[in-house]
Amino acid sequence: MEMELQTITQDLNRPGDKGIEDSFETAPSFMKSKAEGLPVEIINNLSPAGLGRLYINPKNTSPFIEANCESVSINHLRDECVTPVFTKCNSVTISHYDFIEATDDCVSDFYKGETILTPEIRVSHKILGRIQEALKKPKSELLPHEETIFWERAAFAIEIPSITMEIGGNTLSLVVGGVRTFNNQNLYSKKTVERFKVFTGFINQICTNCCVSTNGLLVDIRVVSVEELKSQIFQLLNSYDMNSHVRVMKNLENQHLSQSQFCQLIGRIRLYQHLPKETKLTIPELLFTDSQINAIVKAYMEDDNFKGKNNGDINLWKMYNLFTGANKSSYIDSFLERSENAFNFIYGISKAIDGDKTYRWFLS
Repeated sequence: MEMELQTITQDLNRPGDKGIEDSFETAPSFMKSKAEGLPVEIINNLSPAGLGRLYINPKNTSPFIEANCESVSINHLRDECVTPVFTKCNSVTISHYDFIEATDDCVSDFYKGETILTPEIRVSHKILGRIQEALKKPKSELLPHEETIFWERAAFAIEIPSITMEIGGNTLSLVVGGVRTFNNQNLYSKKTVERFKVFTGFINQICTNCCVSTNGLLVDIRVVSVEELKSQIFQLLNSYDMNSHVRVMKNLENQHLSQSQFCQLIGRIRLYQHLPKETKLTIPELLFTDSQINAIVKAYMEDDNFKGKNNGDINLWKMYNLFTGANKSSYIDSFLERSENAFNFIYGISKAIDGDKTYRWFLS
């Protein structure tokens, strides 16, 4: 491994290579191509600002989403997955690979000069097939090149570690990402608009929890081309109010719940799950499941980073991270909606502490 790192480091810094020495703008993509195949802890620490030097982070990092999904590379999506089509006209869809590449291009242009890491990609719901020549073969006799695959759902996050904030002693890095699911597309029809979700916000380095606000989220992008998709992504990046988002999260540090208030809140949340629909309409929406609420309670007692104090008090920044941590168990198709809901809910609780009546039901 040391020899491999030394070779790549020398390669990145070789004399006369305009990609690193003379053109800072092209450094991120050049370095990412050189880092292909390296362990994730190394890839995630490539630094254009360091002119190609590699920084190895010895700690193990958890994925930004965990439930029912697995990690794949961008090369896997490009080289090993087929692209679904609209069957009535055989028109191709915008593939997961095209979506991620389009977002990566937008991020590279919008945050030119910043450190941009290789996308972390998570996929689920594998769809298997086979080529025409192997239609009548028994499954046990299929050769690797005769099988086809694509993933129904994909989520990805592109971290920008050169843009960081510190809240509650935690370092947060800017992140841009998206979600694509084919289960909300009718692929048995003629080509129509395709739907995507894109977000920007922060990722907590201590736990890889995603912090997403309403201002940094588009949950129903509908486009027919990659060019239209890029336009929507740029629109989100331009409209995202980073300072406002950070200010709200920082203010959460200064507000606390006592242990009795925490217990009251959890009790109300459990009651909320079983309220009549008519009553729920009068109360702000909460999307978290019973199992996720159980995870929040367990983390309140046991999580080394965000548990309550010895007297049971907990500030709302830690409370927010209990929710975003529990959200990592969401499926890909509901992950972003719950991310936004976690932010709105905790922000609502903070206003309820100050006397606002909107979320007061959860503390009464």
